Amino acid sequence: MQHDASATQRTATPGRLVYLMGPSGAGKDSLIDAARNELQRHNVHVARRVITRSAEAKGEDALGVSAEQFERLSTEGAFALQWRANGLAYGIPVQIDAWLTEGHAVLVNGSRVHLQQARERYPDLLAVLLRVDHHVLRQRLLDRARESAQDIELRLARAQQVRVEDGEVQVLDNSTSLAVAVQRLLALLREQGLLGAN
Repeated sequence: MQHDASATQRTATPGRLVYLMGPSGAGKDSLIDAARNELQRHNVHVARRVITRSAEAKGEDALGVSAEQFERLSTEGAFALQWRANGLAYGIPVQIDAWLTEGHAVLVNGSRVHLQQARERYPDLLAVLLRVDHHVLRQRLLDRARESAQDIELRLARAQQVRVEDGEVQVLDNSTSLAVAVQRLLALLREQGLLGAN
């Protein structure tokens, strides 16, 4: 993950970053979408990622850009956080810093591999790992039909190899219903004091 050198040392802000992670197919996008209205009702902002993937591609509500556009945005300092994975570039808009300064909690769809770099910029972030039973994860990847069966098996193997051991991480299970996962997320944020007034 890269970010502006000038922003490496951030001063503490009133808000807090919620860094949601999990393997592809764990349901991060679905969880965010399902929880979005309730999060907004409690003054929690949800960041929209910028990805070098076409806007027509299935998946999250991200801003799809070309590789050239992404590089230009990066050079212009448009990203608070950025990384590359699975042949794509991902960026979190620098707008999140304004939200944090205003005292809001901000939820971002992050990367397990780049948690340490995110912590360097946001030392007080709340790391949340979304976990799913291996068999459930395989079926979800098959159902979304983005990849071949062989690619899915490779992705499942990578998912098991990646371990998040950097500091404290809150684990949420999303192997059952989406509604249950939403309630677990909201309960966690409430325990952390991150759900504002209705």
